[in-house]
Amino acid sequence: MLRRSLTALFSVLLISTALPLAAAAPAAAVPMPTDPVVPLLDNGASRTPPMGFNNWNSFGCDVSEALIKQTADIFVSSGLRDAGYEYVNIDDCWSLHQRDAAGNLVPDPAKFPSGIKGTADYVHSKGLKLGLYADAGTMTCAGYPGSLGYERQDAALFALWGVDYLKYDNCYNQGIDVKQRYQAMRDALLATGRSIVFSICEWGENQPWRWGREVGHLWRTTPDITDTWGSVVDIFHRNVGLHNAAGPGGWNDPDMLEVGNGGMTDTEYRSHFTLWAAMSAPLLIGADLRTMSQETMSIFLNRQVIAVNQDSLGVQARPVWSDGTRHVLSKPLANGDRAVVLFNEGGAATTISTTLQAVGLPGGGSTLTDAWTGRTSRTGEVVGAVVPAHGAVMYRIRADQSPPAGATNLVGGSSGRCLDLPNGATGVSLHIWDCNGGPNQQFVGTASGELRVFGDKCLDAYNNGRAEGTAVVAWTCHGGPNQRWVRYPSGQYVGVESGLCLDVTAGHLPENNRNGAQVALWRCNEGPNQVWSRQ
Repeated sequence: MLRRSLTALFSVLLISTALPLAAAAPAAAVPMPTDPVVPLLDNGASRTPPMGFNNWNSFGCDVSEALIKQTADIFVSSGLRDAGYEYVNIDDCWSLHQRDAAGNLVPDPAKFPSGIKGTADYVHSKGLKLGLYADAGTMTCAGYPGSLGYERQDAALFALWGVDYLKYDNCYNQGIDVKQRYQAMRDALLATGRSIVFSICEWGENQPWRWGREVGHLWRTTPDITDTWGSVVDIFHRNVGLHNAAGPGGWNDPDMLEVGNGGMTDTEYRSHFTLWAAMSAPLLIGADLRTMSQETMSIFLNRQVIAVNQDSLGVQARPVWSDGTRHVLSKPLANGDRAVVLFNEGGAATTISTTLQAVGLPGGGSTLTDAWTGRTSRTGEVVGAVVPAHGAVMYRIRADQSPPAGATNLVGGSSGRCLDLPNGATGVSLHIWDCNGGPNQQFVGTASGELRVFGDKCLDAYNNGRAEGTAVVAWTCHGGPNQRWVRYPSGQYVGVESGLCLDVTAGHLPENNRNGAQVALWRCNEGPNQVWSRQ
């Protein structure tokens, strides 16, 4: 990633401070657009955060076919591929300084004697995918030809070469509207017919978390990272409050990993990896795999931490408490567990504690698994640890308590009306209606996350839909992920397969909370039309 002195800094996002340790502080919602957001690049890619390698942090412009092939080989031999790392990405400086007579980009033959196509073929032969770099300006950040005005031609060439991932930078952009330039490449990639992950790299300067899902699969939220503890902490503060923007198919990107590059301690690197995993960030290794230590490799290969990052629910961890230097994050997981991070950014060891209720779990007993040591323990209510200086503890917590027994009404926060199945019919969309105690308004939560009505019908995201606006119907229970829901402490119900919330359509407007208003999936935004109380 290029170091740019011109990168403008924007305000650090802070979470609540000076609260009792066992109290949950609601994080402020990130401002989100009220207009429908259409995932125009929903090409099936990036349903979980991308994992892989990018050469920039450790090699800069010193990139070559040999390096990429060696990295692919190490992915296989070290177990990185089997752990989920799949993208081997080439950053800036791979081309000649001039296009050819036909206007095509030309790989530098001294660096890539087999071309990008030959390099991609080798990477693919290892069961991996190849990423490439381009720029939404007249030149790349290092002064090579940019793609502004050449979007269709370059995208077609990338697809022909077998590129699977495109990092698209923002240098020399001529002051042209950022969204216009990134949409041009999005449309060009779609026109190729190839499924290519599109990484928006405009350094968070234009609030891409507000529009990135329309355009790409991930969007940088911060200036470039450096291999220092101060940089990791600064980026954490900038990114942690953007949790509402992330979800399957679209991710906040706080930049690549510096783990293993030598500027921090192993404790700091474990914290860096833990925080990025909890924030559902892309896990792109930026170190030289050929020379890294066993300790560094063990960080990258931690299956427990990776599982939290790659969880299919796709929810970014939310801050539930902070005093400015000590933090508690909670991340719901698809099977009903919670990943909880206790993070100490300060320079001395300290105790950090919270409660099961504060992180979104019922009290009464839970099993905690430490993601770094593998040790398990029991707790009745308090979750805590002595966290070393610059350290982070990650627990995966499984509650003993089953969902509440018996049927309950689900009453909408914006309407005061009940979730209702019209006429009790299978395949019919649910809506809201005046609460009347009828069996078509009585829902039972199961241990597997189902919401059952009439015993054998389940709330179902129609046709396994994962887009905003997907109808929510009642269908014969079959155990599929589109019939499983996770309840947040806020009262939201999030679909396991979609990562979207159960939403009264346009219910943020009072006039739309009438009897018969439809219920559908929508991006979680903490509005009252997504909050359901059990009564």
